[in-house]
Formats: sequence, structure tokens, C-alpha cells
Amino acid sequence: MTVRRVRIEDAGRMRALRLEMLADTPLAFLETLAEAAALPHREFTERVARAAFGDFCAQFIAEVDGRFVGHAGGIASPDDPKLTIIFAVYITPAHRGSGVLRDLVDGVAAWSRGAGRPDLLLEVVVGNDRAVRAYERLGFVDTGIRVVHPVIPVLTELQMRRPA
Repeated sequence: MTVRRVRIEDAGRMRALRLEMLADTPLAFLETLAEAAALPHREFTERVARAAFGDFCAQFIAEVDGRFVGHAGGIASPDDPKLTIIFAVYITPAHRGSGVLRDLVDGVAAWSRGAGRPDLLLEVVVGNDRAVRAYERLGFVDTGIRVVHPVIPVLTELQMRRPA
């Protein structure tokens, strides 16, 4: 398995992984499968291009035998210059529990430190205990802060934080 930052030429495989993510775990993401499927390929290419370079936003993929099996993104917090927000974490079902999550978070963490942001934050839907336990194993701690899900207001998310 290889974990690396996305490249522009990954746009087609990123689109396929994004659609898989949305079909498999729809409550975890901010767009629906229908919304993503309706986007032109050009939009996916632009998304990947924005995440392939620089210190503001990055996306990392895990790849096995040419197939993308995991994803995690990081973006600079608009409110705290020392914080990276982890987003769109996904591991294909066949690779869950295999260390892919750790490697993806390590990729985001190294990028975050390199950008001068020593802290990581992520949000998990309350009740997704499997994800909470997985993040706890990686050193994330529940901050006690709860926020309304940005798309489905009847859901609540908990914030977890750790050093990058």
C-alpha cells in the first residue's frame, strides 16, 4: 500500500472513490451521491488540482495495486492558524482495520506540521462509535464540543483533537 498526496492525473480515480464514499457512508460527507454524480469531470479535476499543491488544502489517498482504497483531506482552519481540519475520511470496507486510516492521518499530519499547523481537528457523527474508537486509537481526544451536522440538522457531531 502507498499513501501519497493526490496528483492532477488522479482526477478520474478520485471521482470513482468519491462516488463510492458517498454511496457507502452518506451521512459522513457534505454532498450527496446524486450531487457528486451530476458534476462534470472538469469539477473533479479542479478539486484535485486545488488539493495537489500548497499549504491551504491537501488530499491524501491510499492505493493498493492501482486502486484507491482510502482518502483523507486536510484544510487550514479559518479560525485558528495552528489548526488543520481533517475531512472526508474514507476507507473501503475491505481495507478497514488494516492500518490504512493511521497511514492517511499520518500523511495529513506531516503535511499540517510542514505548513506550520501543529494541531489536528475532526468531527464525527455522534453514535458512530466505531469511528470514534478508531480515532481514539490514533491519539484523538473528544474535546466535549458538539456541533450540529452541517447538512442534516437532526444529527450532532463531536469534535476530536490531537497534535499533528
